[in-house]
Amino acid sequence: MSCVNCSAKEILNKINPGADLGSDACGKLDSHDWLNHLPVNVNTEAIVEVRFKNTRKEFFINKFKLALKRGDYVAVSASQGHDVGQVTLTGKMALLQLNRKNPKAGPDKTIYRKATPADIENWNKAKLREKPVMIKARQLVDKLGLAMKISDVEFQADGTKATFYYIADGRVDFRELIKIYAKAFSVKVEMRQIGARQEAAMVGGIGSCGKELCCSSWRSNLDSVSANAAKIQDLPHNVQKLTGQCGKLKCCLMYELDMYMEAQKDFPDILLELETEQGIAYPKKKELLKKVVWYGMSATDNSKLVPLSLQRVKDIIMLNKKGIKVPSLVDQKPEAEPEYVTFQNDLSLLDRQKKKKPRNKKRMIKS
Repeated sequence: MSCVNCSAKEILNKINPGADLGSDACGKLDSHDWLNHLPVNVNTEAIVEVRFKNTRKEFFINKFKLALKRGDYVAVSASQGHDVGQVTLTGKMALLQLNRKNPKAGPDKTIYRKATPADIENWNKAKLREKPVMIKARQLVDKLGLAMKISDVEFQADGTKATFYYIADGRVDFRELIKIYAKAFSVKVEMRQIGARQEAAMVGGIGSCGKELCCSSWRSNLDSVSANAAKIQDLPHNVQKLTGQCGKLKCCLMYELDMYMEAQKDFPDILLELETEQGIAYPKKKELLKKVVWYGMSATDNSKLVPLSLQRVKDIIMLNKKGIKVPSLVDQKPEAEPEYVTFQNDLSLLDRQKKKKPRNKKRMIKS
């Protein structure tokens, strides 16, 4: 399952096999080579980053020193047979990316050649098998009664190997399933477990904000989101609004969490009840970023709430500790009367002109 842009590239690739389709790949699948147009960027590194289906990327050794650029399709070595992918980074940037992702282990696979029309044709034939095989694979899982879901299938370009991506809550014994898959599809089978967030990144979609899902467009680190993030931001306890299409808490709950945690330091650990001459005021809710606390005069009725600034709450708490009750929650200070300044309008000023000073013209005396 690929995004719309990748699907369009696949169609163009069928029309013109091996063509350079540019670097406008989708979101996080694309890697911007900011050294590409610099004169010092010489492709002397033997490391090349190659992209495959979904979010899978691997690094390969350009053993034969091929003249590769971004967008080229290459035939690379695999654990068994060969595969076809698209070059995303070369030169110095590929080496920097490798050191960032996995600095200890270097690539051990090589690039054979640029993909030929025959390689592209076999690759397209293998991709056409993926959807029917996925449907059949799900039926076999249901027949065996295994607690797992086949999310996607990826065929190797030469058609000798298929990777089955599955989701499962616990550990699944699929040894019998692998034998059935190998016999039914006549390929070498590899099972790879993924999470619900990774499946959403593969499938893609539109979020409640109206934009493309973050996990499928640009987000690469799919970290778990704690329910405490929603609690700190004082979000309503509505499961439908807090969960995304993957069924997990939305990744965007983490985007403003640092700001809320920083603002929370100014608030007391426990919001105390305030004593006034009108009665006791109970804290109802707080707005961390605005530094406002809402109080009500009833412990059960939340219809009439009064917003108080954080500084006002602290002042009332200090007065209550001294045994002083404030007249009301709102600080009723007499408002200063605005000062009005009157100007005398004289329309004759518009008709006046500035008097020009006479200039002393020096007369030139001819000798």
